[in-house]
Amino acid sequence: MHRFQYLANRYFAAGVLKWTPSQFTLKSLKVPCCVQARHITEGSIEKSRLQRFSTAEATVNARENGKVREKILTMETLNPHVKAVEYAVRGPIVIKAGKIEQELQQGEKKPFTEVIRANIGDAHAMGQQPITFLRQVVALCTCPELLDSPAFPEDAKLRARRILQGCGGKSIGSYSASQGVECIRKDVAEYVARRDQGVPTSWDNVFLTTGASDGIMSILKLLVNYYLDESNCWALDIVELHKAYRAAKQYCNPRVLCIINPGNPTGQVQSRKCIEDVLHFAYEEKLFVLSDEVYQDNIYSPDCQFHSFKKVLYELGPEYFNGVELVSFHSTSKGYTGECGFRGGYMEAINLDPDVQAQLVKLLSVRLCPPVSGQAAMDVIANPPQSGEPSYPQFLKEKTAVLSSLAEKARLTEQILNTVPGSSVTRCREPCMPSPASSYRPEQWKRPRHWEWPQTCFTACSSWRKPGSVLSRAVGLGRGREPTISE
Repeated sequence: MHRFQYLANRYFAAGVLKWTPSQFTLKSLKVPCCVQARHITEGSIEKSRLQRFSTAEATVNARENGKVREKILTMETLNPHVKAVEYAVRGPIVIKAGKIEQELQQGEKKPFTEVIRANIGDAHAMGQQPITFLRQVVALCTCPELLDSPAFPEDAKLRARRILQGCGGKSIGSYSASQGVECIRKDVAEYVARRDQGVPTSWDNVFLTTGASDGIMSILKLLVNYYLDESNCWALDIVELHKAYRAAKQYCNPRVLCIINPGNPTGQVQSRKCIEDVLHFAYEEKLFVLSDEVYQDNIYSPDCQFHSFKKVLYELGPEYFNGVELVSFHSTSKGYTGECGFRGGYMEAINLDPDVQAQLVKLLSVRLCPPVSGQAAMDVIANPPQSGEPSYPQFLKEKTAVLSSLAEKARLTEQILNTVPGSSVTRCREPCMPSPASSYRPEQWKRPRHWEWPQTCFTACSSWRKPGSVLSRAVGLGRGREPTISE
């Protein structure tokens, strides 16, 4: 029953349920009785006032008058918001690729022998090796008996002991506080302060999340689309931003501006001047700013530098730093670690109304806590080995190798795409997500009548049917999304 009420709370918060969780009881759930109690027969256990469940009888009783009962949950009764969701990165093209892989395994002949998943943003799935120190710390947290093993360096043991000390029962199998393990939140706050060269950071404003997407979903209420200038390395055009804002005001009251920097799927790195323009705009129009900064370690171009929105906001002066509400996000999934499976991340919120922040904590409490193993992985990113520690030489070697490899792959991808007739890509300043443009007209990719997917899906699918590569479409941009992490 507690689990049932917990799920009810989650769905109520998501807007699926229309009544309050306190009203949500088994009695208020009016479900037609598909499974009826067994008839009490002589010698049955029901004679002693006990009942038992029979799947066979449930199957029989699922029929009424010889007809199969209608499903309660159908496409007609399904939450319309679920049907409206579209996620191209794991959409129909990727499903089609999986079917083609199965056909190849079954011996079906095709013009290629394997499917190369050039759409995927999962570094480890594409062959990137993990950072040893991170795995050592998480392994020690998972199996504390290894803390006595000479096979692990002392600095890894020190990190693991500190994390375990902050966990209930000194075990990462326990729930943490809804905002995350306290010592890890403090490490993240210190990391942000170092990154931003001393900009004040309070660990009370740090929330550990299940990847950056979990944090964004917890904050985001409204997103206004804006348009980037490809000819200017995908810089954000403040004129276009004003245009999008005015257009949105015709049918809603814009509240939120979401920025991805460095960018996905464009690979751009916003200049300091561009960030200042955005923050001035947000201040003037009273917009809540969300800054997705998960690719902040993926910059290799010598003429580019990552500027966090928080640091630039601070340097604009107290009027702006105390006047703009900002939440920034980071994750274990990208950067040099690529640890997607741990689902670790954090968000830092500044200038939230104290009452609103209390409500945010309540909302996060509904989902109990993010995975503690992911929190431990995030701690290693925030508190990596330092010069003089035993693990530092190997850590630095592995980190440098990963970033150098990504930079080289980005250079090769850019070079090759620019040699393809009808394709062009701007200089990729962030080595994970170049977004090539195609000069082919839609009629050159004419889809057959039976094709049920949108034209952009057919275009992306047609581009890999012969060579055997998978590209996912960049929704709304009319172009492909080409991660560069493949070996």
